[in-house]
Amino acid sequence: MKSGRRIKRQLLVVLLLLGVFPPAVALAGHGVEDTVDTLPVEKVKQLIDSGEKLTFIDLRPAKEFQEKRIPGARSIPLAEVASRFNEIPKSGRVVLYCDCKPYDVADRAVFLEYRGYRNIFVMPEGYAGWVKRGYPLETPRR
Repeated sequence: MKSGRRIKRQLLVVLLLLGVFPPAVALAGHGVEDTVDTLPVEKVKQLIDSGEKLTFIDLRPAKEFQEKRIPGARSIPLAEVASRFNEIPKSGRVVLYCDCKPYDVADRAVFLEYRGYRNIFVMPEGYAGWVKRGYPLETPRR
C-alpha cells in the first residue's frame, strides 16, 4: 500500500512538471500534501531581468557544472542534496534545475520542503530549456 501511494505521488509530480494540470487542481481533495512549485524558463529569465536575485542550484554532475552553467549557480549534484541541503538558503527564491528525469528534481524539491524550505521552485525544462533559448551561460575562467 505504501509503495502504491509513493508511485501515485511520483506520477502526480511528473504530471505537474509536464504542465498537464496546475498543483492546486491536481491536489484538491486527494489528501496528497506534496506539491512542487514550478517556474518556466521564460519566467525565471523575466525575474532576473527585472532585478530579482535568484539562487540557482544546479543538480547536474559536478563535471557538467564545471563546463557550463547558469550564471551564479551553485553545484549540488542530485546524489548530494541529502547531505548538503544546509548549503541552500531558506530565504529568497531558490530555483532547482538539472538535465535529469523530472521526478528526480521534484523528489529533491519535496525533500527540501519536508525540511522546512518554503522557497523552492523547480525549473521543469532544466538546463536544456535554458540553453535552447540562448540565455546566458557561465564558463570557468581558464
